[in-house]
Formats: sequence, structure tokens, C-alpha cells
Amino acid sequence: MITREDVIHISKLAKVELKEDEIEKFREGFQNILEYFNILDEVEEDVEPTFQVLPLKNVFREDEPKKSLEQVKVLMNAKHVEEGYFKGPRVVE
Repeated sequence: MITREDVIHISKLAKVELKEDEIEKFREGFQNILEYFNILDEVEEDVEPTFQVLPLKNVFREDEPKKSLEQVKVLMNAKHVEEGYFKGPRVVE
């Protein structure tokens, strides 16, 4: 059973100021959480863990080599080109 004093203690630990009307609301919330843990305690422990509920499958296409684009076409829409390469902003001064 969560008491009013428990809520005040928790709020001090969390460095959260609570108004009087909030204390009762949080007390009920904390109590509901603890009741839920009691329900979880009743679950059988011999259940096989389920790490993946759906079968995994690779959705990527096969990696097949293809003819590349020509350098001229690749650089056609580039903002900055220098000596046949993309030119990016300077990173290190």
C-alpha cells in the first residue's frame, strides 16, 4: 500500500514539487502500478521467451553488379565540381 508519505518521499528524491491535489493522484497511480506488478508475478515462469514474434526475412534485392553511370552524367547536377569530382564544404580549418 502506497501512502501519502511515500509519494512525498518519492517526489523529494525526484526533486519534483507536488501540489496537494497531485499527491493523491500520484498515490493512486503508484498503487495501480504496484497492483499490475502483482498480476505479472502470477505469470508462469516456464514459458519459452519470445525474442522475435514474426519470422525474419531479408527484404533487400540481391547485390548484382551493373554498369555505372558516366562521370559526366553524375556530375551534371552537382553544385560544385572540381577536376571531375564533387566538391564539398571544407570540414577542417
